[in-house]
Amino acid sequence: MTCKSLLAAGLAGLYLLPLAAPANDEGTPPPESPHSFSANVGAVGNYVWRGLTQTDNGPALQGGLDYSHASGLYAGTWASNVDFGEDSPSFELDLYLGYSGSFLEDLEYDLNVMYYAYPDGDDSDFAEAAGNLTYKWFTLGLAYTFYGENEDGLYDQGDWYFQGDFEYAELPFDLILGLHLGYTDFKNGRIDDLPNADYWDYGASLGKELGEFGTVSINYAQNNGDPDSDMGFDNDPMFWLGWLKEF
Repeated sequence: MTCKSLLAAGLAGLYLLPLAAPANDEGTPPPESPHSFSANVGAVGNYVWRGLTQTDNGPALQGGLDYSHASGLYAGTWASNVDFGEDSPSFELDLYLGYSGSFLEDLEYDLNVMYYAYPDGDDSDFAEAAGNLTYKWFTLGLAYTFYGENEDGLYDQGDWYFQGDFEYAELPFDLILGLHLGYTDFKNGRIDDLPNADYWDYGASLGKELGEFGTVSINYAQNNGDPDSDMGFDNDPMFWLGWLKEF
């Protein structure tokens, strides 16, 4: 379950320059292509998504491919190894399609749908529709699960996720600070007589771009879920290092 934060999970896109076309007879440069492509590869000491480890607190290798159009339309795919315990899927493959733009100079929006696939898992896939609104350093977002294979369980149709994020890139030494707060509201959060599985998650990251080497970060995340719920939450704080390279 991919985390969309650049610093926390290593998923971001830096669009490549379009292939150059020859100039016309008058020497006037040709118009820029509206299409652009990018790729990214990363490594993290722990793959954490919405305050939950996806790799049993182990490392992950991750990578993605992205396409964007000058109109704001974009699409992509992203993959990572996962480990949820015995007989669990071994990798995750995400597919997404979205549209982004701006209302004003500092007020931006992003609408997207994402399909979370676990090809070697059973009844694990689900899909979300999401929207984000960003003003300068602040982002508010929500996601709704409109499809889920885990019928009458967690990550099924009807789940909601609410989040708020802060990212500031004007610190000394060109450091990038990220703060996150999120809340998961499961449609089927209360199963049998177990405590409700709904929970808050929160985290922080500090990163730095190192030119051709990419971006490195140190990250923290935690959740307040009930350990006795169907999720079996681990409330211990998690700290890990991340690296991301964009092409």
